[in-house]
Amino acid sequence: MLLGSLGLIVAFCDASHFKEKRFFRAVQYANIAELKRSLAEGVDVNTRHPLGWTALHTAAINEREEVIKILLDNGADVNAGDNFVNVYRTAMEKGLHSLDVLTKREEEFSDRLNNRATFQGFTALHYAVLTDSKSCVKTLLDRGANPTIENEAGHRAVEYAKEGEIKEMLIKHAIKYDEIVKEKEAEERRRFPLEQRLKQHIVGQEGPISIVASTIRRKENGWIDEEHPLVFLFLGSSGIGKTELAKQLAAYIHRDKPDSFIRLDMSEYQGKHEVAKLIGAPPGYVGHDDGGQLTKLLKKSPSAVVLFDEVDKAHPDVLTVLLQLFDEGRLTDGKGKTIACKNAIFIMTSNLGSEEIAEYAMQLRAEAERLLNHRLANTVDEDQEPERIEISRNFKDQVVRPILKEHFRRDEFLGRINEIVYFLPFSRAELIELVARELKAWAVRAKERHTIELKWDREVLSVLADGYDVHYGARSIKYEVERRVVNQLAAAHERGELGKGCCVLLKAKWHENGASITLSVQQKGSKKFVDIETDNLTKNVSSKFL
Repeated sequence: MLLGSLGLIVAFCDASHFKEKRFFRAVQYANIAELKRSLAEGVDVNTRHPLGWTALHTAAINEREEVIKILLDNGADVNAGDNFVNVYRTAMEKGLHSLDVLTKREEEFSDRLNNRATFQGFTALHYAVLTDSKSCVKTLLDRGANPTIENEAGHRAVEYAKEGEIKEMLIKHAIKYDEIVKEKEAEERRRFPLEQRLKQHIVGQEGPISIVASTIRRKENGWIDEEHPLVFLFLGSSGIGKTELAKQLAAYIHRDKPDSFIRLDMSEYQGKHEVAKLIGAPPGYVGHDDGGQLTKLLKKSPSAVVLFDEVDKAHPDVLTVLLQLFDEGRLTDGKGKTIACKNAIFIMTSNLGSEEIAEYAMQLRAEAERLLNHRLANTVDEDQEPERIEISRNFKDQVVRPILKEHFRRDEFLGRINEIVYFLPFSRAELIELVARELKAWAVRAKERHTIELKWDREVLSVLADGYDVHYGARSIKYEVERRVVNQLAAAHERGELGKGCCVLLKAKWHENGASITLSVQQKGSKKFVDIETDNLTKNVSSKFL
């Protein structure tokens, strides 16, 4: 019986493969009757050839305008990219002989292409341009083909066009398409401002979010000096959102493209010779052919968001390179080639002055609380919140700037920074929110991995917030939750006390040494919560009292 079932599966796969092969052949040779029959039999119009291309790619490279229209009418993805790289790379990836791949490419796709060229990411529009078919190009553009899409080599379809009508058509459509995209993006920004997007991922830091969002808004709407890139300096202690804000900014600007965020740890560039690692070694030196870490990445993505983490640790010669980058918006690598990156955004982070900033922020918060209490004493409105605290101009000029000048020792470097952004330690309310977010993340994991529901009392948030360490920022909250909650859950799970479908309630228990977190479990089908004893291995008294 098993052999019979296997035989049916093999027969079904063979039949499906035969249908797809017949479908691609009908597209290639414009056999309209066979094409319509294949579609009627349920062949997926976006199915790919075993070597990576779609039927629409095949129709475009063979100038089959009528076939293109039929495929698009049946839901073909007009902007799909080809997965075929080149003959030799595809042969290696598929485990085939290169001659077999070449034969299939020529017989089942086209024999007019350079078999050494790379075609990964080519859309149907790219292929139609290669054939110089005005009618096919027009049909694709009229049906929504995006003329701004780049292949893996970074080229738009227009770059393969000859001078003439097709090139003019592509340029006009690209301008129109860019305008439509910009209008949509502007409308989206109006409906969902950048500040709101950033606040979804970052707790507190309203000042930094507001400054960064305002500056990016100027850039997006053309109210900025286009001759120089944007440069930020993020100041504040560790773990309070500096790196996360840079990441979220890159995700917003570049729609989560993997190469759009470049992060360099400047503690790795403390020596004079590290400049070569950044931009590449000069001719005659070891590593000349490898290029520099920054120049290679900027060449690939010249409009990236670049984070120079802990810039205060970099060697002065490295800062000289950064000054050229910030001032001119370009960088010359070890091979003498210039990379233009005026559209990039550069963000430096530093802990310089973090203690002074933290102390000043605490004074401001205390004053804000005092003013709030005074207002509450004279009003019946109990829902008022403290005013947002702001760093004074006097503090910036008299306290922070001297610290920066003493360290960097050059006014021209500080003068190229568009915005110095101050990140403040978390307030009590923000710490509570951090704890709540961390517990919610673990509740999701508990549900997905173990079918366990996790709940907690309000007091638990306050107890865990007491584990905040200003030197480690949000990381200290993460570690506190893992140490005092997750350790207990793991131990109870290992002992078999947490069954599938159960509900775990976290409770705070107060005693003379502080407070601890206890677990109560409601097993599936039961109405009662039962307390779980915490053994010596998982004692969770706050580390402050150990």
